[in-house]
Amino acid sequence: MRDTSRAVDRRTVLRSTAVAGLVGVAGCTGLGEDGSDEVVLPPPDGYDPDVAAATVHPTYGEAVPELTAPDPIRDVTVTTTDFVGERHTLYTYVFTRCPSACPGLVGNLRHVQDDSVESSYADDVALLSVTFDPAHDTADVLEAYEDDHGVDRNANNWYSLRPETPADAQTVVEGGFGVAFEETESNDHDEDNYEGDGENGHDEDDHDHEDDMAFAHTNLVLFVNAGGYVERAYQGEVPTPADVLEDVQTVVEGW
Repeated sequence: MRDTSRAVDRRTVLRSTAVAGLVGVAGCTGLGEDGSDEVVLPPPDGYDPDVAAATVHPTYGEAVPELTAPDPIRDVTVTTTDFVGERHTLYTYVFTRCPSACPGLVGNLRHVQDDSVESSYADDVALLSVTFDPAHDTADVLEAYEDDHGVDRNANNWYSLRPETPADAQTVVEGGFGVAFEETESNDHDEDNYEGDGENGHDEDDHDHEDDMAFAHTNLVLFVNAGGYVERAYQGEVPTPADVLEDVQTVVEGW
């Protein structure tokens, strides 16, 4: 458990300084050597600072990049730094036609939403699903996708972000968050494995409905604390919801 008086004092400072002092580009960090200055969780197993420095997506101890995209369901525009000093955030990156990894990625956020409602910390977390397929994923499609996945809109902590154009998606999702995605031939198995940085989006055996596929992509769930720093970047295989939830609970309780 962290010293709560120090945590409260830092949150006060964050609210007063807002974005300026904390968030620049991914890779900038105010961490001490053990990461304890700005994060609650210890370094993940096998953490190597040199490897982390070369990782294209934000990783442990790094500041969340300042990125903006609309949520057409709420009819608001969301910037990642809106939550600094206010809420812990989880991000994932999907396209709604995905039959394999994406439902699991969204399921991780839904698992946290359920617990946040049941355990009365819904106001302390924001859950953001970002599409990189805006040509298909319109507001109506995203709203139906939320319904299909049981999103609780009354919890007021879920956002479905939709960059307005494919070029915007490229800028925000790949350029900003470092999540690679590539449109594929739907029936070409060789194209279904993305290996841009060694993180598979989909394996050949993952899906029985190849005609539904439109992208190969990096799997990522990004957990950012209310100070604006990455606590965990779950990459590669879809993370286990229980593991993600345990980390979120630890940060919420320790903050």
